Amino acid sequence: MTTLSHAAADQPARFGSGQAVRRLEDDALLAGTGQFTDDVTLAEQTRLFFVRSPYPHARIASVDSSAALAMPGVLAIVTGADLVAAGVEPIPGIGGFRRADGTPCATPPRRALAHERVRFVGEAVAAVVALSLRQARDAAEAVMVDYDELPMVVDISDAMAAGAPALCPEAPDNIAAETRYGDAAATAAAFAAARHIVRLDIVNQRLAALSLEPRSVLAGFDIPSERLTIRMSTQMPSGVRNSVCDALGIPKESVRVIVGDVGGGFGMKTGVYPEDVTVAFCARTLQRNVKWVADRSEEFISATHGRDLQSHAELALDESGRILALRLASLANVGAYPTGAGAAIQLLIGPWVQTSVYDIQTIDFHFRAVMTNTAPTSAYRGAGRPEAIFIMERLMDEAARQTGMDRIALRRRNFISPAQMPYTNPMGQVYDCGKFEAVMDQALALADWAGFEARAAASRTRGLLRGLGISTFLEWTGGNALEERVTLSVRADDGVIEVFSAVNAMGQGILTSLTQLVVDAFGVSPEKVRIVLGDTDRGDGFGSAGSRSLFTGGSAVRVGAERTIAKARQLAAREFEAAEQDITYEGGKFTVAGTDLAIDIFALAARQEGERIFMESTTAASGPSWPNGCHISEVEIDPQTGHVAVVAYASVNDVGRVVNPMIVRGQLDGGAVQGIGQALHEHLIYDRETGQPVTGSLMDYTAPRAADTPPFRTEMDQSTPCLTNTLGVKGVGELGTIGAGPSVVNAVADALARAGLAAQAPRLQMPLTPSRVWQALQP
Repeated sequence: MTTLSHAAADQPARFGSGQAVRRLEDDALLAGTGQFTDDVTLAEQTRLFFVRSPYPHARIASVDSSAALAMPGVLAIVTGADLVAAGVEPIPGIGGFRRADGTPCATPPRRALAHERVRFVGEAVAAVVALSLRQARDAAEAVMVDYDELPMVVDISDAMAAGAPALCPEAPDNIAAETRYGDAAATAAAFAAARHIVRLDIVNQRLAALSLEPRSVLAGFDIPSERLTIRMSTQMPSGVRNSVCDALGIPKESVRVIVGDVGGGFGMKTGVYPEDVTVAFCARTLQRNVKWVADRSEEFISATHGRDLQSHAELALDESGRILALRLASLANVGAYPTGAGAAIQLLIGPWVQTSVYDIQTIDFHFRAVMTNTAPTSAYRGAGRPEAIFIMERLMDEAARQTGMDRIALRRRNFISPAQMPYTNPMGQVYDCGKFEAVMDQALALADWAGFEARAAASRTRGLLRGLGISTFLEWTGGNALEERVTLSVRADDGVIEVFSAVNAMGQGILTSLTQLVVDAFGVSPEKVRIVLGDTDRGDGFGSAGSRSLFTGGSAVRVGAERTIAKARQLAAREFEAAEQDITYEGGKFTVAGTDLAIDIFALAARQEGERIFMESTTAASGPSWPNGCHISEVEIDPQTGHVAVVAYASVNDVGRVVNPMIVRGQLDGGAVQGIGQALHEHLIYDRETGQPVTGSLMDYTAPRAADTPPFRTEMDQSTPCLTNTLGVKGVGELGTIGAGPSVVNAVADALARAGLAAQAPRLQMPLTPSRVWQALQP
């Protein structure tokens, strides 16, 4: 549970929304007094360690734990067979999609511990519980698992080939589900009439989330109440609690989930994991407190991965550059156990934004989710939108290059105009507002687009190639979980306004932003505000994902505060025996208009039952938000080595109303660094012949470093507030990631074209490592 009640004694006007207030949560984190899951140690706590499969595909012939059980400190060893015998249910997979023949989507049953068969390297096979971590780890090495190795497949094309090993009998072709959208005949006609057709094969490679804090679970069992309290690092406490209870077959009231500080999630911590269920089962069965903290190697091989999408994209244009149609066929590698989120991200959410800021109504989309012997994919910062926007923006720049059109003019020709709002895209999604051309114009000025040639000439004098890249785009936020419940309590006992919300803190500064909104509404100093998050006993909610925390959670706090003040005004009117309309509220005090009669809101609370004024409030947005932006980057390439450096980065972002500019800039720039990481560095690779992960540590997996971070110039356009929520805010947490990848890759493609290598531009694939770029530079 995260609680915030400390702040400097700033005046409300200096602390309220719109102000670049320093994050209140940072003092504790910087001083090392934050409370992550691993910082909590319970009485007689035990440690759990997993035995994991070294094979990508194998039959479990036997598990011999007798030697391990006899080792010092070992309390229990649990296998998949034990969980099946205890009635533990599999974790649900894909739902709501179908295969091409109309049959339900197919997925192997995913159990908390593998039973009879393992399907990827790193799948948990057994759990060892011991008095210490060292004892559990040592005993895990003594667990003897006899495997019968089976044929495996980790590559998408291999998985779809005739005779490929099938991951489950319901899908002999390994296609878990597929979706089609649009009008194939109308699209074919548009292509037949087109003057220009641009085709690209594009790979969005597999990535690791790399949160600083690994997954961590501490399950405490209370014997008198037979109740589990699970402390963990998650973005969705209520969802995890529900899934754990469903798997164990116990009522939701018997489990409480508490979340303290979370060291990053990026979507990877949004759902339940098999490990969560196993830890809870062991705590409940042993009636002991059980802790598991993943190490970095476990995170690489067993946490969900992101992206992994292969696409063939085609764009049809007329002689003026007007887009006539978009055709797209994509294969998503969803791993061995397709998750609901992993499938929806590629089969549904990405397609929602595929046409982006452009007025395209004729589409033909075909998406297939393909199973392989790899770890499952799921949400990773952007979740489907980076893939879709990367495809669209690569097509736009390549269309300009191949047709000889100016890429800025081409975008202007195809932007959706403000007069078309609200605009319904071909996927049926409604954009409530947006001024895409105006945002681009501001970014062009901020980046000094017109002055690029002089900078390119300066780079040439140093023997470097310079390129200029752009991406104009939008995204969808809100997670389609548009309703949020909050509770507010004006407490006389300690003189604070306590607010509970089910959104979750994970390093994004939401505690500070919510505090600013409460200060705004009540007109009190921030030291009078306490925000409480991350406790399912206090309330349920969707959690934090899809850039929804402020969009829905902030709006709910704002409306809840207004309702609390309205209720308190009624109480004040009764106290003064005055008409409610004669009661004014300002600066934490109610006054009868035209008199000197006044009462402090906390004094008013002291006169109520329980010495508090309590409000439970539920608020819903009327639809998602559509933040958008224009990101412009410049790169320098060393032709001797192929090394790419991002040397300039400017962006203008329409995120609606801004509550805290400093936090928003941090989100945008941090997100952009992750997008740059995908563009230039990161790639989680499985060996095609052995199925082994070959980038399973930070010695092999290249993450962006501080030295790779460009000088950011980041601005926000607040002239177009969102119309679907009361605050007018738009989600911001993923926008930077979505815009950065295509901007940087387009900049590299531009540098190649300027060097007379335009033919290489369509062949570029992420990550643009020095070796790949050097190869592209060779005649």
